Amino acid sequence: MNATESPTERPVALITGASAGIGKVFAQRLAASGHDLLLVARDGVRLRQLADELSLQYGINAEGMAADLARDEGMRSVANRISQMERLDCLVNNAGFGSKGKLANRPVAEQATMLELHVMAPMLLTRAALPGMIERNSGTIINVSSVASFIHSPGNTNYCATKAYLRVFSEGLASELLNTNVHVQALCPGFTHTEFHDRAAIDMKSTPGFLWLEATRVVDDSIAQAARNGPPVCIPSARYKFIVLLIKYLPAWLQRAIRTPLMKSRV
Repeated sequence: MNATESPTERPVALITGASAGIGKVFAQRLAASGHDLLLVARDGVRLRQLADELSLQYGINAEGMAADLARDEGMRSVANRISQMERLDCLVNNAGFGSKGKLANRPVAEQATMLELHVMAPMLLTRAALPGMIERNSGTIINVSSVASFIHSPGNTNYCATKAYLRVFSEGLASELLNTNVHVQALCPGFTHTEFHDRAAIDMKSTPGFLWLEATRVVDDSIAQAARNGPPVCIPSARYKFIVLLIKYLPAWLQRAIRTPLMKSRV
């Protein structure tokens, strides 16, 4: 029996990019809070292992759904599944990847895939979740954006642009839902200890230690802000709140000086 067909009355959380990093921590935290889970990622083996582990540990129903959300078939199959879910309480759009290099030198297919995964998939999954959440007058949607959404960065052009889309999309949607109990958050972490940079083959050795966050801190801040119906943008840690404040309000020449360490790699 899968998470969405369970006869229990537990709420269901669907998390994309759930097999590692921030997505995996969201799965752990939401399982601990009593949610059944539908976990989505490309790696079906890791998903099944995580689903079995969380089901046993927390006494909930967890299911893995292998899908490539950068492909039309994958994102639409997950969207169709969402539209049939009667207990969906939380949607976490976390799936993503990075690349490094100037746009003129990067493979076209890679950059198109980034736009599909960071823009089209979250939009389609959110659109599929909204009618049921609005009808039930309850639900939370968390779109994992980035501090990179506040900057532009040579070598990371589409990453920054797509993360900016997720942030602005979330803010606009939150405004549309003001008179409901459906809440939307753009989670904007900085450098976080996950597999993200290794998968993108980005050397992070020169990144100062004080800029790093733990995935548990990022997720806990996100969930805490969502629980109190906080503002639609969540920036974990005081240090990154301060950095974003500087980026937004300082003169352009000083902004460039502050951006420099961030532009050397990815946040």
